Amino acid sequence: MALLELDKVTKDFGAIRALDEVSFRIEPGQVVGLMGDNGAGKSTLVKIMSGIYQPTAGELRFGGERAHIHSPGEARRLGIETVYQDLALADNLTAAGNIFLGRELKKNFGPLRILDHKAMNARAVELFAELKSETRAGDFVRQMSGGQRQAVAIARTRLSDAKMILMDEPTAAISVRQVAEVLNLIRRLKDAGIAVILISHRMPDVFSVCERVIVMRRGSKVADKAIASSSPEEVTALITGALEAA
Repeated sequence: MALLELDKVTKDFGAIRALDEVSFRIEPGQVVGLMGDNGAGKSTLVKIMSGIYQPTAGELRFGGERAHIHSPGEARRLGIETVYQDLALADNLTAAGNIFLGRELKKNFGPLRILDHKAMNARAVELFAELKSETRAGDFVRQMSGGQRQAVAIARTRLSDAKMILMDEPTAAISVRQVAEVLNLIRRLKDAGIAVILISHRMPDVFSVCERVIVMRRGSKVADKAIASSSPEEVTALITGALEAA
């Protein structure tokens, strides 16, 4: 059974059609690249899957059941997490503090409920170990590299037992070594049976970690192919319109 299915999903903003009958399915543990030029519809698609927008027409099914995702909170309860390009991390907090931000663990202290920093740090250490990341729970985010920041954002998604993670340009504006770290984190998620949709402009990243690539152009899906049966040249032609569809 597919984890997520989109069936003829359409999104209109007034007279502008941002998505036009987009259909695809994602299996558990699959890593799928989502590519397209600016304005191709990638962001709108991600916002529908994450509950920020609702489709004008078409439907989503998650785990075989029709899904009405009206907010990011509803998406999270289903098991869909999103790591946005800006990561939404607080520089003045530690890695553990960011992971548990808004979901803090507390303990009783007499009549009071206080933050359980020890338990949060211990769980953060476990999460980084699961991801095989060298990021340290007690380090402040403001001191971290781009790759370490991505590790914190990904570890945060693991608190809610995510089944699918939408990753928006996770390797933009970071060094080559940090890119390798992030791609390894994506492989760890796959090994854990978590599906990943990787939104990226970086062809080498998509061809390195993804099993399939979905190409969008002007709001339509123009290709959905196995990586093994495509090439960077073909995907580039699909993105630019030199090739109509594949």
